[in-house]
Amino acid sequence: MKALVTGGGGFLGSAIVRQLRMRGDQVVSFSRGEHAESAKLGATHLRGDLSDLNALLEAARGCDVIFHVAAKAGVWGSLDDYYQANVLGTENVIAACRFHSIPRLVYTGSPSVVFDGSDVEGGDESLPYPCHFKAHYPRTKALGEQAVLAANGSSLATVSLRPHLIWGPGDNHLVPRIVAKARAGKLRRIGRCPCLVDTVYVENAAEAHLNAADRLAPG
Repeated sequence: MKALVTGGGGFLGSAIVRQLRMRGDQVVSFSRGEHAESAKLGATHLRGDLSDLNALLEAARGCDVIFHVAAKAGVWGSLDDYYQANVLGTENVIAACRFHSIPRLVYTGSPSVVFDGSDVEGGDESLPYPCHFKAHYPRTKALGEQAVLAANGSSLATVSLRPHLIWGPGDNHLVPRIVAKARAGKLRRIGRCPCLVDTVYVENAAEAHLNAADRLAPG
């Protein structure tokens, strides 16, 4: 199998690349920066932006599946920046699938797309999108996810996974920040209830993506 991984140099994307290579798949990693680790794993690394359809078409040539992991995340920035990356970029990925008749697309979504400000317990795929979003990121990720799911059909099978708070080796955002705050005596617990939050180990999140791809079939 030959796979394209957008955002293949990122935390989750690189784990997907690594697991694909470990089982012998051909991999093309597509991201904006240079990532020497991809080459060390035996993957082909191509630099490019999701807004560049021609670059995506070249990266996707000959692939059997696309893992669309790349996204603009955060809480700051303009709506246009998020829209360009998370909506138009996703539409370009779908276009690349159709142009090359790639039969499978696995999209990395976010649980924030169904968050309306209230607690979620035991949530599943039936949760609706909220009427109003709290930030540009969940709003545009929801639009991207809707486009991916709408593209599912007889010639292209699509699925969206929503991993939350990914951690593990190579994490330079979540756990290091929590540890730094704790060491500085600045880690605070808000509220008195036993509030819980879902997290996922990076290798488990990557394996879920591979399992989803293996089980996808158009029609």
